[in-house]
Amino acid sequence: MTQHIKGSFDVKLTPQTSPGKPADTVPGRMSIDKQFNGELDAHSVGEMLAAMGNVKGSAGYVAIEQVTGKLQGRSGTFVLQHTGTMNRGAAQLSVTVVPDSGTGELTGLEGSMKIDIVDGKHFYEFDYTLP
Repeated sequence: MTQHIKGSFDVKLTPQTSPGKPADTVPGRMSIDKQFNGELDAHSVGEMLAAMGNVKGSAGYVAIEQVTGKLQGRSGTFVLQHTGTMNRGAAQLSVTVVPDSGTGELTGLEGSMKIDIVDGKHFYEFDYTLP
């Protein structure tokens, strides 16, 4: 049975550079440090690659983050995979649980997440199943 939960999160993105590589090189790389609140009470860390288009509002990114904490009281870890595109301001985003990435009480977790940003605040909706 699919579960549906909602909550908020705080995120810190930190630009990363490689030795000998200019900071404005495409793709740009950032570290992710995120705290989920609500029925997903967890911390995540990950990395993002991003590129801006030549037209304002156009960009793309991919990211992987490992989430550690509790999902409706069940402890463990899992990995989220992001794929996002902005086409002149129109956003398209896919955030899914990497198959078989769940550990502990989250083994077998499957699901997808929707992310919204409202007035600078971040919110998630997570649809998932567990065996």
